[in-house]
Amino acid sequence: MPHFRRRLPQIFTLAAAVVAVAALVPSIADAQAAQVSPQMRSEAMALMQICRGDYDRLCSGVQPGGGRILACLQNHANQLSAPCAQAMPRAQALKNSAVAGGVMPK
Repeated sequence: MPHFRRRLPQIFTLAAAVVAVAALVPSIADAQAAQVSPQMRSEAMALMQICRGDYDRLCSGVQPGGGRILACLQNHANQLSAPCAQAMPRAQALKNSAVAGGVMPK
């Protein structure tokens, strides 16, 4: 499996919680990544695991950053697995928290 494909879970995690951090200038990303709580990171990882198959099937071609992967999954809501569909409100809440906390731009 190519290295990029093995990293997709981490990319989705960023999409769910702190997508924009990876897309920012490295020095800014380092400062903002420090603001991500361990609980937020843990929840985002759990959501990523729940939606991994849906991401692979529906959104693997979406460029990470700016909430695009979360938006893609939301745009395919009628095609999501039941567990992923149930996780989407929490994923959106995590994104909203990241925006409110200044970890992710609006």
